Amino acid sequence: MKASRHAKLLEIIETNDITTQDELNDLLIKEGYNSTQATISRDLKELKITKMAVPGGQPKYVRLQEQESSNALRYKRVLKDGILSMESSENIIVIKTVAGLAMAVAAALDNLGLYGVVGSIAGDDTIFCVIRAREMADEVIESISRYATEDEKEVD
Repeated sequence: MKASRHAKLLEIIETNDITTQDELNDLLIKEGYNSTQATISRDLKELKITKMAVPGGQPKYVRLQEQESSNALRYKRVLKDGILSMESSENIIVIKTVAGLAMAVAAALDNLGLYGVVGSIAGDDTIFCVIRAREMADEVIESISRYATEDEKEVD
């Protein structure tokens, strides 16, 4: 059942502009697959599907290609090795890093294409990361934390 669900999920992602897990779940149900939000979340992770900004539209779920997946692994390592702390103030996240790694961490954040991140400015050990809206700051911090603590085996 899992393999069949995965195949259907990939088909849905490739043929539709899916912006939420609820939307994805609704389409899976229409196709005869009953899943929980937790199952869909695990499936997305296993299939290396992430939400990405697309030109001229809302962010949507897309499958990372092998090169993107390899780069994502490198970026995640930089986050894991470099970030010491994060704190938000309105729509800015202040990220403290190991001395000398702020620029590498900022580049990793920019290249991961995290939903809600507009861009970042780095010094030696501090990054100002601008978030699209104040309400999104906690969600972005959670996403960055998840990337920084993910087990490398999950990315391969």
